[in-house]
Amino acid sequence: MMRMVDLIEKKRDGLELTTEEIQFVIKGYTDGSIPDYQVSALTMAIFFQGMTESERADLTMAMVESGDQIDLSKIEGIKVDKHSTGGVGDTTTLVLGPLVAAVGVPVAKMSGRGLGHTGGTIDKLESVEGFHVEIENDEFIKLVNQNKIAVIGQSGNLTPADKKLYALRDVTATVDSIPLIASSIMSKKIAAGADAIVLDVKTGAGAFMKTLDDSRELAKAMVRIGNNVGRNTMAVISDMSQPLGYAIGNALEVKEAIDTLKGEGPEDLTELCLTLGSHMVFLAKKANSLKEAREKLENVIKDGSALDTFKVFLSSQGGDASVVDDPQKLPQAKYTFELEAKQDGYVSEIAADEIGTAAMLLGAGRATKESEIDLAVGLMLRKKIGDQVQKGESLVTIYSNFENVEEVRNMLYENIAMSTEKVPAPVLIHEEITE
Repeated sequence: MMRMVDLIEKKRDGLELTTEEIQFVIKGYTDGSIPDYQVSALTMAIFFQGMTESERADLTMAMVESGDQIDLSKIEGIKVDKHSTGGVGDTTTLVLGPLVAAVGVPVAKMSGRGLGHTGGTIDKLESVEGFHVEIENDEFIKLVNQNKIAVIGQSGNLTPADKKLYALRDVTATVDSIPLIASSIMSKKIAAGADAIVLDVKTGAGAFMKTLDDSRELAKAMVRIGNNVGRNTMAVISDMSQPLGYAIGNALEVKEAIDTLKGEGPEDLTELCLTLGSHMVFLAKKANSLKEAREKLENVIKDGSALDTFKVFLSSQGGDASVVDDPQKLPQAKYTFELEAKQDGYVSEIAADEIGTAAMLLGAGRATKESEIDLAVGLMLRKKIGDQVQKGESLVTIYSNFENVEEVRNMLYENIAMSTEKVPAPVLIHEEITE
């Protein structure tokens, strides 16, 4: 007879839990037979003692098995999912989806709505009039087979154990545990049915993991879990010390994604999408090397097929695809204001998380689940770290639906630092981690 108190004691003393013991905990916690206070004692023990690789894999799979698992077997080809650990102005999914689909990689994406600075992928796509993600599973699979891409809202009862455990970690100061973060993220990706997973782990001020060492540790933990449970997994560690691209806000990011698919997007966003996309194409076995994969992606941007794939994707899910040729049809803000530089110099810092909060004040994101998002508003960076600026030049354009943006202005001034010396631009891609 297994008892929770014995397992807490075992973990407290730094011993390894067996597969059966971990399944017992997760099953009991999900069905309510093991109380919160015992699970919070266990998570605190894990926080201090860590977990072995096999414990991490077992925990991940126990959470996957706690709820529904999406069956994508009717989709032809190797399904590769991409997960980003979040950030500010992170428009990658909007670009990557159509980009790799144009090369023939099936993209079957499940997305949630975003809490935080700007909306999630779904909110961004809903800037396109008529676009919706409420589609039946059969329709979803048909669209992916037909167009190589579709996005569906998070449906069903995926990883209920993870939702419950996350809420508990949030109020017991056990969020920052690498084994618990890694198994939480990976359980959702595995339950969503992917064959292979590309992770974009952010590092820097706007990221969940602020230091490169922590980001590397998290990336390695997730890659190992994925590979240990039979999903081909790799990770890219990318910079989030400043926002990615220029646009922060829903409709603004859709416009930026369109520019990027045309080959006219910001350099950092384009580079990150080509890097992540090359790994997706390679894992899907649509190229024999990363170099060949990258060439294929560059070609579909040049010949316009990436942009065409985006149009087909939008219209297949009810969206008005004419916005691609006429972005003025996207929601437009009533007012624009320029944030002018107060001195000559170079941009030395753009605190990504605070800039994201400024966008949220305009209405671009959700502070709570109930918040309504204003799809038209947001910020457009005119300068990035390392750029030279003359006094009076615009640093940021503010898109707002209300006239008084004083609070936002002050916040931006406080979080964009200038220097008299030239500052190097941050490194975008720090490392690529495979098993």
